[in-house]
Amino acid sequence: MPHHERASAARREALRGHLAMLVFAILISGSFTFGGVIAPLIDPAALNAGRFVVATVLMAAVITVTGGWRTRPAHMSWRPAELWRFAILGGLMGAYFVLMFEALRLTDPVSAGAVFTLTPLISAGFGYLLLRQVSPPLVLASLVLAGAGAIWVIFRGDVDAILRFDAGPGEMLFFIGCSCHAAYTPLVPRLNRGEPVILFTFGTLVGGMLVVGAYGWPAIVSTDWAGLPPVVYAGMAYLALFATAGTFFLVQYAAMRLPSSKAMAYVYLLPALVLIEEGLLGHGWAAPRVLPGIAATIVALLILLRRDEPAGDHVRSIRTRGD
Repeated sequence: MPHHERASAARREALRGHLAMLVFAILISGSFTFGGVIAPLIDPAALNAGRFVVATVLMAAVITVTGGWRTRPAHMSWRPAELWRFAILGGLMGAYFVLMFEALRLTDPVSAGAVFTLTPLISAGFGYLLLRQVSPPLVLASLVLAGAGAIWVIFRGDVDAILRFDAGPGEMLFFIGCSCHAAYTPLVPRLNRGEPVILFTFGTLVGGMLVVGAYGWPAIVSTDWAGLPPVVYAGMAYLALFATAGTFFLVQYAAMRLPSSKAMAYVYLLPALVLIEEGLLGHGWAAPRVLPGIAATIVALLILLRRDEPAGDHVRSIRTRGD
């Protein structure tokens, strides 16, 4: 294929990756608002075990209806020796989800969304360690700017609190969860063995269901499922369909087409999206003094999107090596 055709194809693939992550940001922002409503009503481990079960069943149904099982490569194996990859990926996302809902018991959705905007910066570090991806100066500048904006929102625009690094327990807990999410993104191309995205997503969901189910088993059996209010089941349906199965597919789709730091850059939109959703739902608007931090995260996204890097080269090199 001529060079210009390869470049054009790479740009198209990068655009698809960007569109996938834009939808990802919209879906994830809703999970913070839903999570803030239902977090006090059910144990986080039980809730997330339920969402993984529902998401896994839904994904299996989609694969069956679309004939996706026939797309399995000949080398793809479901032997236990190969399933450790899905246990790692599913476990990382399961840890993120559980810690998110634990954190939402202690902090508000806007602050949690701001903590999540630190994920691209952490993801860039993991991208270098796992894939030797080196972020160019423009990308690093946007990551630092977004991180500064996130810190401003996390500390609610209180300079004294920033200087004391007086973050709340919810924000600190969710930071650990976000670190798990950041490691997940570069691990997708690292651990993919050429499986189609939809089958790889299904395997990751199964891994998450088993890991979270094992961890949360005491909470699962002690929960009065019949006595839960309808809003919990509505939230669980949204989280399973859109914020779990949907976002797993979108992140894995984008991670095969964009560098890790760029794939996760769309989380910069989360504080603004969550703020708008919280206000429209009558949960209150953020204080004006946090708005500069939200503006900084949006500017960081615009800076980052000014230029596209060739997509997928790191993935192809990994597959070529057979790692």
